[in-house]
Amino acid sequence: MADPPDSSESGPESEVEHDKQGLELAKSLAGRLKQQAAKGGFKPVKRRRRPRIDGAQISSARPDDRDPQRLTNTLGRLMRDQGWEVDVAVHGVMARWPSIVGPEMAEHCKPESYDDTVLTVRTSSTAWATQLKLLAPDLVRRLNAELGEGTVTVVNVQGPHTPSWRKGPRTVRGGRGPRDTYG
Repeated sequence: MADPPDSSESGPESEVEHDKQGLELAKSLAGRLKQQAAKGGFKPVKRRRRPRIDGAQISSARPDDRDPQRLTNTLGRLMRDQGWEVDVAVHGVMARWPSIVGPEMAEHCKPESYDDTVLTVRTSSTAWATQLKLLAPDLVRRLNAELGEGTVTVVNVQGPHTPSWRKGPRTVRGGRGPRDTYG
């Protein structure tokens, strides 16, 4: 019985058979490349730099604006640049309304809008509107403590929406209307 050939031996038995056509193609390409190099046909490839935009910084080891940023920092800068900081803070206060005015008051008084330091609040009845008008200075103080001084200067308290009794084209002008307070 013959021993299998050792893989460490080098010789014609250990060579791997190659595709003759592919081997000939590779040899011919290598020969052409040698000829062109001998004639001086190859020039070193120069890498072209992209033109630098004026004011652009060169990347460095220190962080700059082109590096990945945290989302909170990016959103904070966007809000500051667009002037949305106060609006976002006011909407945050409107979302936390029950914790600011208390749960009972929050059931009957809802903030409707904020426009140029004036907060408009709608109440469920005229009694709650009166109560909130009495508490308005304290509410302005609490809101300014959360939002920053001077953010809210006036709380505009509005009573409930009342139904309209105009039914049809013929109405009496100067009539006294219904005699109920609706709340």
